[in-house]
Amino acid sequence: MAQPEDTFDAFDMVGIKEDLEDIIYDISPTATPFMTAAGRVKCKQVLHEWQTDVLGAASATNHVIEGDDATTNAQVATMRVSNRCNISDKVILVSGTSRAVDSAGRGDELDYLIAKNGKELKRDMESLLTSNNASVTGNSTTARELGGFESWIETNESRGAGGSDGGFSSGNTVAATDGTQRAFTETLLKEVIRECFNAGAEPTTVMVGAFNKQVMSTFTGNATRQNDSKSEKLFAAIDIYKSDFGTLKVVPNRFSRSRSALVLDPEYMKVGYLRPFSTHKLAKTGDSDRVQLLAEYTLVVGNEAGHGVIADLTDS
Repeated sequence: MAQPEDTFDAFDMVGIKEDLEDIIYDISPTATPFMTAAGRVKCKQVLHEWQTDVLGAASATNHVIEGDDATTNAQVATMRVSNRCNISDKVILVSGTSRAVDSAGRGDELDYLIAKNGKELKRDMESLLTSNNASVTGNSTTARELGGFESWIETNESRGAGGSDGGFSSGNTVAATDGTQRAFTETLLKEVIRECFNAGAEPTTVMVGAFNKQVMSTFTGNATRQNDSKSEKLFAAIDIYKSDFGTLKVVPNRFSRSRSALVLDPEYMKVGYLRPFSTHKLAKTGDSDRVQLLAEYTLVVGNEAGHGVIADLTDS
């Protein structure tokens, strides 16, 4: 039907108020499981150092003649390793007018942006801490960079064709070389867990991206999937993996590299802070307010042999 002639409808009106909800919907993920699992330590210099050690190989031929003179055993010194403190920041500049107007979904625009950027900074840190980034010494024109978790691992690892280890060398970590991607299998996981056991490690966590979390949930192991008829729930996910050498939590991480599965012992990983999260106002140069959010921190991998990585996995 046609609208009657001269009908004055909403399209003709002037002065209709906006129907804007007084809320902002943001589902951006903020969980940082690696940082949450890691301990915390205080740094006192931009180069944070620690020592690692290893016992000599067990001997099945340690036989001593009765009454014989004692033979001195050769000793091996501890290894001194280090990581660089990385500065990460977010800077916000908001005009005076922006802070004065009546905004929907928030009060002061600056306060809202500080809270938002704080979450973004935390996500940046999670991504860098779990990365394959090589550490960089830095200078007056080059930023210091911390060595990410994957750049440390060289003892317990599985890599695709052409992939090679990184590791700590000459004062910095070296990024691992990515190899050809391949499907994540339970065999690969069991291989690295076995390597961890042989090295003396007792990992408790497997950290993977979304795609390989679902792949891992297809691992059969020795378990039978259960259907709970009372609650009408089908248990189709693996959140706990019981291996021959211990039980590991399976934790998805949106910010670690999706092509890698990290096998972790949180006892041997810490985030070291030279300067913890801070917010401070920068010099005012006009009709605006400028604020910097900042953290200066590094990754402490207590002993890289305490962890493992299954690298070069198909991730889509």
